[in-house]
Amino acid sequence: MKAVLCNSFTGPADLRLGEIATPRPAGDEILIEVYAASVSFMDQLLVSGLYQMRPPTPFVPGTEASGVVVAVGDNVTTFAPGDRVACSAWTGGYAERMIAKESKSVRLPDGVAFEAGATVLHNYGTTYYALVERARAQRGETLFVTGAAGGVGLAAVDLGRHLGLRVVAGVGSDDKADLVRGYGASEVINYRSEDLRDRIKSITSGDGIDIGFDNVGGAIFEQMARSMKWGGRLMPIGFTSGEIPQIPMNLPLLKNYAIIGVFVGAWAEKFSAEAARMNDTLMQLLADGKIRPHIDRVLPLEEAGDAMRAVANRTVQGRIVLKIR
Repeated sequence: MKAVLCNSFTGPADLRLGEIATPRPAGDEILIEVYAASVSFMDQLLVSGLYQMRPPTPFVPGTEASGVVVAVGDNVTTFAPGDRVACSAWTGGYAERMIAKESKSVRLPDGVAFEAGATVLHNYGTTYYALVERARAQRGETLFVTGAAGGVGLAAVDLGRHLGLRVVAGVGSDDKADLVRGYGASEVINYRSEDLRDRIKSITSGDGIDIGFDNVGGAIFEQMARSMKWGGRLMPIGFTSGEIPQIPMNLPLLKNYAIIGVFVGAWAEKFSAEAARMNDTLMQLLADGKIRPHIDRVLPLEEAGDAMRAVANRTVQGRIVLKIR
């Protein structure tokens, strides 16, 4: 079968399309004929050797995909050949066929396109876990999202709106403002041209933000740490700036707010039944039109490297999808 191969941790430029053997599912796995795979910032980090785990090389990148089940392991009870599914995995999505754990796969509702189905579990799964499970977000609270036009950020804006939160979107350029407003942001801050702390103070009448959802890290996280409301929750989601922030711990002490880590991939490994229920919930929200994943563009499999470079350069709004069938 055709697959994109990463032979060394030297980044998207060295990815190559090649032929490999079709994988065989283990007892708790399913084999999927892939129709679409999404391209995430995490994928780019993995092939560049910058993620917290390194798969043995060579490997096929791709952490999220959708398609049709063609075979199942001996212990699988949830799926059968012919089922339309979406799945998440650490690797394998950029190929004509891939294997995925039964517990990390979900049935794709009728009427939902494969392209849309391939963009939900990572983006909205991270967001749902962060807002619902970790932050225990309450209707009417103020949510500030950084990197709000990216895949996970836009999902946070969208799901925050659905949960009844007052969403403030942080972006790095003005051309992203219309998109985040269209997804439910009531206020937009360009933190490259505006004073972030002053704008948050103005928007919240000096109270600060209840929930901070930070995809960027670095100096922006440090400013958020000084803009929290009493009893708030500040969540590091990722570090697309490349800089892991450090903050004085007297800041959460003085305002009794919590800094809450969010690593949905590790949670899904430890609590697979709970993660599977979350995936079912997300697919129902998608089928009902209550969440609206945004697809920036659809590209062929052989342009996976170009897609990753676009993600790394922050020129992508929402997700790029690779169409494989």
